[in-house]
Amino acid sequence: MLLIDNFIALFMESAPWLILGLTVAGIVKVLVPSQLMAEHLGQPGPMATVKAALFGAPLPLCSCGVIPAALGLRRSGASKAATTSFLISTPETGVDSISISYAMLGPFMAIIRPIAAITSAITAGLLVGTENSIPNSASQQPSESCCASKTPEPEPCCSTEQPAVKQPTAADKLLAGLRFTYIDLVRDIALWLLIGLGFAAVIKTYVPNEFLLQWGDGLPAFVVMALVGVPMYICATASTPIAAGLLFSGVSPGATLVFMLVGPATNIATMGLVKTELGNRTLAIYLLSVVVVGFAFGYLTNYLAALWEMDFLAQAQQAHEMVNTPLTYGASILLAGLMVYGLANKYTGIRN
Repeated sequence: MLLIDNFIALFMESAPWLILGLTVAGIVKVLVPSQLMAEHLGQPGPMATVKAALFGAPLPLCSCGVIPAALGLRRSGASKAATTSFLISTPETGVDSISISYAMLGPFMAIIRPIAAITSAITAGLLVGTENSIPNSASQQPSESCCASKTPEPEPCCSTEQPAVKQPTAADKLLAGLRFTYIDLVRDIALWLLIGLGFAAVIKTYVPNEFLLQWGDGLPAFVVMALVGVPMYICATASTPIAAGLLFSGVSPGATLVFMLVGPATNIATMGLVKTELGNRTLAIYLLSVVVVGFAFGYLTNYLAALWEMDFLAQAQQAHEMVNTPLTYGASILLAGLMVYGLANKYTGIRN
């Protein structure tokens, strides 16, 4: 059956690059600990906003995973501006979504996507402004350092005899990072990735190019893609197969980019968090920045695509040719196994 054949082909094309992205994402998670981010994002001034966008861009967090991460940063002292910037850049891109974008959309879209995500994040953060951050609850507590106590203790707590605590080795940290991406992250994105691949296969099989071409390549197409993307609870990685299906069925590259930016960054859960933690004004700026910057980069993408006469299908095929057949089969089997395990873990309660 053609639909199943197209689905399998799309899955195998994306598998090697997604495995590569997950591997790099695990390494990034080790190199960028949350404590380090909290220290930098709590600093005053616009640089915290820029750092939040740059910190968030490579992190392997989906639309649902970014919410507790952002909430933790906010409660740890990050400003409204930095939290807003982090909330936009993190779900809109990531090393895993960049790798699958390269595989399914070609190098240009893999480059322009994170640039647009970081730009929209910084724009939103700067518009929100550097407001006072929530004081760290730990900093409001009186110092509990035993060395600062004025009351003599029966046993001096500053004794040099402290119980030895085994520090995790670099290998332990790396394994923990890979476990997060291969197990936890795959568990979170598996269902939506399958839905995205299925949607792309349906478009490729049944939707004629003329149906999608009727929206053109300007503002009407951007508006349609934004309206489609806003209610979707989808991550950057899972949105990529859908975007590929749209692009290769006649939707302009600019409109496709708008979908990839708006979809992952806007969903009911994220917008609820922004409203509750950061206020209505910040929510309005959040949505406006994502949409307006997305439209601006959409126009830029269409302009550059026409100027340089880009063939996105040829770019994607060139990326596929870089991966040999044994590697493709191996990565496909590995990814399928991880997804089956993740879904079983999520919906049946199986634990490792």
